[in-house]
Amino acid sequence: MPLPPFLSSLDKNDPEFASAIEKVYSYAMEPGALDQKTKLLIALAIDALHGANLGVENISNQLRNMGVSEEEIKEAIRIAYFASGNTILASYISAFKNK
Repeated sequence: MPLPPFLSSLDKNDPEFASAIEKVYSYAMEPGALDQKTKLLIALAIDALHGANLGVENISNQLRNMGVSEEEIKEAIRIAYFASGNTILASYISAFKNK
């Protein structure tokens, strides 16, 4: 599985490292217990969580090209928001434990 487009320059600048990354990428993203759609939705949520806007854009477009609906994309991003927001809520609750 070739590297995603945003990593294409890696092959020119450091082909040995690019080869190692390509193996990891292929191993993680090739179909297995999870199908390609599910893996990309997870990657989308993680990229959104990390603020990787280019990744979110690229993965969203890949998903759309696979026939994934706008609603499915929205839900994946909502899950990322909910999961990341929970840490703030846990901290909020900690502020009032002694009351």
